[in-house]
Amino acid sequence: MADGPVTRETRRLLAAVQYFTRLPVPAWVGHSQQQLDEAARYFPLVGVLVGGIGAAVLVGAHALWATPVAVILSLVATMLVTRGFHEDGLADTADGLGGSFDPDRALEIMKDSRIGAYGAMALVCVLSLKLAVLSSMTVSIAALALVGGHAASRLGGVLIMATLPYVRDAETSRSKPLVQGISATSLLVACATALLAATPLGITGFIGASAAIVAAAWWRRRLRHRLGGYTGDCLGAAQQIGECAFYLACAAYNLHG
Repeated sequence: MADGPVTRETRRLLAAVQYFTRLPVPAWVGHSQQQLDEAARYFPLVGVLVGGIGAAVLVGAHALWATPVAVILSLVATMLVTRGFHEDGLADTADGLGGSFDPDRALEIMKDSRIGAYGAMALVCVLSLKLAVLSSMTVSIAALALVGGHAASRLGGVLIMATLPYVRDAETSRSKPLVQGISATSLLVACATALLAATPLGITGFIGASAAIVAAAWWRRRLRHRLGGYTGDCLGAAQQIGECAFYLACAAYNLHG
């Protein structure tokens, strides 16, 4: 018997959770290329889940420790639930693009699982920036920013996948399985989810989401220029860049708005 619409959408959502987190999902979710392609619409919703876990840890930890300690623990929580998936992509991308201007050589460097100087510097800068910016906010605003930032930054990845070609052989990719096509419906659902996740912050959230999209557009342009497309690692970097852009914009508006 064919799945009903609710079952199909639940399966797609759980497929996205299965791919991007270490959270357990039922065995009936299964694996298929079509399912993964259709699950792209829920990537920002996975961001809501991950950001929500980080926000819960932030609020709970703040009852016991100072804000910077609570922020660090919230960041650790998000990395544990995602297995550091996006941070690893950022480090590999920084090593590849920093190590060579030749696209083929850059892609070869990115396939090396060992972290290099550029990757280490990128991770230190991004994690330090998140700590500093989130610590500068009130805990309630920071908690909402975690949810909105994780959702909006994943929308950036969806937009890149929809508008650039994949530039690595799928048979040798370390990021299999891969999204191979994104429908207009999936794009609309992803956009709506990201914007809704930012609405609790009001105008601050709209500004943050706009900054994340601008950052994704800038990153897309860099990828097209340097590689002619994207890889799985580049999408991880896109998420980290978009997340930082969201936090920075929110903090700037709260300070000067």
